[in-house]
Amino acid sequence: MRLTPTCIPDVVLVEPVAYEDERGFFMETWHAEKFAAAGLPAAFAQDNYSRSLRGVLRGLHYQKPRPQGKLVRTVLGEVFDVAVDLRRSSPTFGRWVSVVLSGENRRALWIPPGFAHGFYVTSDVAEVAYKCTEPFDPASDRTILWNDPDLAIPWPIVAGAVPILSRKDAAAGSFAEADVFG
Repeated sequence: MRLTPTCIPDVVLVEPVAYEDERGFFMETWHAEKFAAAGLPAAFAQDNYSRSLRGVLRGLHYQKPRPQGKLVRTVLGEVFDVAVDLRRSSPTFGRWVSVVLSGENRRALWIPPGFAHGFYVTSDVAEVAYKCTEPFDPASDRTILWNDPDLAIPWPIVAGAVPILSRKDAAAGSFAEADVFG
């Protein structure tokens, strides 16, 4: 597998090697020794799996004081995936990185603790699997408004369309008011 830092170096694009033949394919989606050698977590505490329809936008979610690092990949379909740096001491504080994750490109994105995460579904359906470094803690759950003007994320939403949001995501606070990390 190839591990490539993005424009925010702590966020890493993971590109597995798939071995294909007439039966289908096989690939490693996570390898403790390879991740550890690259300075990434070699242990995870929880696996999550979601299924969403076209137009669903989930995020921007993060946890504080118990932040989660996430290894995110799309198993089926396609999403526009975003990570926002919430570490005030970071030179990339307030910046974001986006990648397209799909069942076809088989990529994953490593998002370290201290980042908000969200995705928008661009296919008819998308199934997203992600490994987390910490278990989910409802008391630590935080959300930033997906279309916050200070972040100016260019979500690939068709002109005139309205993303499908949860109540929590629709009521999220601004980036300027976010409970960020030191």
